[in-house]
Amino acid sequence: MDKDYLKKWFKAAGIRALKTICQTAAGMITVGAAISDISWGYVASVSIVAGIASMLTSVVGLPEVGA
Repeated sequence: MDKDYLKKWFKAAGIRALKTICQTAAGMITVGAAISDISWGYVASVSIVAGIASMLTSVVGLPEVGA
């Protein structure tokens, strides 16, 4: 693999993982819950795990990077 491919892959996979983290966090925040009622540690933990899972599934391939 060349450096350009790896650079594109890490950029695309990182963007996907960041989106996954944000979507997971947004999904865990209950509508109508007070800020003090939200377990921020739990939200962060689950969101980070989702981001790691996203990076791992990106190993299979990313259409925006190509072959």
